[in-house]
Amino acid sequence: MSVPATHRERLIVAISRLLDGCRHVAVGASSPIPAAAAMLLRAMKEAEDELIYVSVLGSQEHNFFTNGGVELFDCAAQGRIDAFFLGGGQIDGQGNINLVGTGTYPQTNVRWPGSFGSAYLAFLVPRLILFREEHTARVFVEKVDFVSAPGTSAPEVYRPGGPRALLTGLGQFSFDRETARFTLQTIHPGHTLEEIRAATGFTFDLAPDLGITPDPDPATLALLRGRVLEEVSECYPEFAMSARAELGAALSPAASRATATRAIP
Repeated sequence: MSVPATHRERLIVAISRLLDGCRHVAVGASSPIPAAAAMLLRAMKEAEDELIYVSVLGSQEHNFFTNGGVELFDCAAQGRIDAFFLGGGQIDGQGNINLVGTGTYPQTNVRWPGSFGSAYLAFLVPRLILFREEHTARVFVEKVDFVSAPGTSAPEVYRPGGPRALLTGLGQFSFDRETARFTLQTIHPGHTLEEIRAATGFTFDLAPDLGITPDPDPATLALLRGRVLEEVSECYPEFAMSARAELGAALSPAASRATATRAIP
């Protein structure tokens, strides 16, 4: 019996659509949903005889890098990475992200891991996708307290990279580098525009064809729940276990009802 797409499966498929056209996708060490999306794209393109490279930092099987961030940065500088993902403790309406902490630096009230190479990659990777599953006003603020990576740069600054899209647990946005504004493109099923506005600390534009984020088709769901989930379990075993448990919980009530129906004389 088929189980409808889960919330995280919708996010994975939505990201895979944003990656269409990429040849090499790099993923950070703590990004199971983007990693699954890149693996899904790779699996789908194999059926079309297209070769997609996926590099997941920290993975033994899905990683072309042997020296971690050093090779990642080298490849980005050479233009050999098409897409990368960044999140942030704060993200503002100009596409700036904050990975350092809240408060007036250096006296931060809350300290996060740090900027690492976020600014470097944000300048060089042409398809930078901002991803944060939590969509609340504490994350999406009017202005970040510290800029780890700027969303835009002055026209005279050489910058082939930068944000293209933002995906959250509530909806999907595109980003216009010229106007430095987000545009809401789709709303995830079960959520509303009013909910998104209330949870966002900055103003954003609306796409003329604003609609609902589409569900994956049965073939894509089967590929995601089979091959992709098996592949992602190598680097994110807890995430894969949780996804399988979620599917099992969704199937159990349906299976119980079907069994009960067949038992009626």
